[in-house]
Amino acid sequence: MFFDGYGYHGTSFEQTYRCYPASFIEKPQLETGDKIIMPPSALDRLASLHIDYPMLFELRNDVTERLSHCGVLEFIAEEGMIYMPYWMMENMLLQEGDVVRVKNVTLPKGTYVKLQPHTKDFLDISNPKAILETTLRNFSCLTTGDSIMVAYNNKKYYIDIIETKPSNAISIIETDCEVDFAPPLDYKEPEKPVPSLPTDEEPPAEAEPKFNPFTGAGRRLDGKPSMQQAPLSWTSISKDKQVDTRTVTGQPSSGSTSRNASRQSEGKLVFGGNASRTPKETKKEGEKDGKQEQTKEKEEAKFQPFGGKKYSLRG
Repeated sequence: MFFDGYGYHGTSFEQTYRCYPASFIEKPQLETGDKIIMPPSALDRLASLHIDYPMLFELRNDVTERLSHCGVLEFIAEEGMIYMPYWMMENMLLQEGDVVRVKNVTLPKGTYVKLQPHTKDFLDISNPKAILETTLRNFSCLTTGDSIMVAYNNKKYYIDIIETKPSNAISIIETDCEVDFAPPLDYKEPEKPVPSLPTDEEPPAEAEPKFNPFTGAGRRLDGKPSMQQAPLSWTSISKDKQVDTRTVTGQPSSGSTSRNASRQSEGKLVFGGNASRTPKETKKEGEKDGKQEQTKEKEEAKFQPFGGKKYSLRG
């Protein structure tokens, strides 16, 4: 059976057309939904078959065996041609002018659909649920395996249809459908910190610098150059402070005298003329002081106060 000599036959609508993107007919609103534009002869054939509304169609690419579903917006295309959204042509691997088979179908109303955004940028939208609901109002059906396009704020977001119930293709016109989201394709779970295993060996402690007091250089007040000596360390000072057990009488030994002399020249500032004297001069002065003390003791021994005789007044 042929309809007006154009090749429509049988009790169902099935025809092949050459497809072109919506930009060829200046209908940019097609890109925001899943509807196509068909020729007027298709409307006449569908009306004679008493097709149930809404009109839904199966699109098939016989070369790649890709399958999808769509609705119809208008019947104003040239005969033998249809216009469809470009994202739908990408799903079916169709190029401009390729042949696509169109067949009318009846789809059950959907109860569940699971979506997966391509990028996590879609989840950064202030209210992605409201944007998705507004976009899906322009769709008449969904097919498992398709990727739909959501346009928002001059940016395009692509979303995969992972699962639909109760069948692989569902109608979403005037129905309550539960929507679930899968993690985006570029989502990466944060890495959990790996706990470090306890070890018996402790890392070596950093060596702390030792404190050396009195490491400055001495300066003379009279302007004369001083003898530059090596700075004293705390251990050398503590050794100099030790008392020789053999000098019990309080007289310093020769070793201690030399050490005291070197200590005066190295670690202390000495005022007066004793700073430049040698240990021998110091010893001679000590002997002179000892002789002077002995003469004073002899003189003091001669003088005896109140050493007179006792007399009585009675005679």
